[in-house]
Amino acid sequence: VLSICEWGSHQPWLWAKEAGGNLWRTTGDIQDRWAGKKEWSPGNCCSNGMLDIVDENELLYSYAGPGHWNDPDMLEVGNGGMTTTEYRSHFSLWALMAAPLIAGNDLRSMTPEIHDILTNKEVIAIDQDPLGRQGRRVWKDGDLEIWSKQLQDGSRAVIVLNRGASSHDITATWEQIGYPGHLSAAVRDLWAHKDLGKFTGKFSAPVESHSVVMLTIRP
Repeated sequence: VLSICEWGSHQPWLWAKEAGGNLWRTTGDIQDRWAGKKEWSPGNCCSNGMLDIVDENELLYSYAGPGHWNDPDMLEVGNGGMTTTEYRSHFSLWALMAAPLIAGNDLRSMTPEIHDILTNKEVIAIDQDPLGRQGRRVWKDGDLEIWSKQLQDGSRAVIVLNRGASSHDITATWEQIGYPGHLSAAVRDLWAHKDLGKFTGKFSAPVESHSVVMLTIRP
């Protein structure tokens, strides 16, 4: 495996595949916080919060595919700068973006909650889906977002994301994720490990602050 790291300075998504690269960093370094860029030192910009990385990497979805991946930097899950809820969102977004899932925490001392995030087989399966599509944002209204990723079996992985400071109900429609509105589809919650039933045209869920609901939607 050839990993190329020049922090996205020379747009490696345009040339790294032809150079034999399997993954390439798309951004500057991540730091363990929800959002916000900070100077490393005066005049030396900048480290990125998790959502800053997400917003840069999302734009490059068309360059990812089997054997050649956008790398938005390692996971910060478990390093102490975010809440457990925020770490779950972090891991979910990396998985939907088909990012390399490189644990950046001390595996010897992680809590059971962090272990459960890093070993969620249903979420990891979305990251590792053989079709190799990078998921992307398909709807945004202020702090509320819907993300979708096509899977090999024709189903969709969907993240309903709330970046804001208060809870909101968010509705994902089938048209937003590439299905006809009349379709009936089975919905499964990948963090609750629970089948939620069949729905036609849309699915709504309450989403807590800085949280996600991560689903598969299968016709």
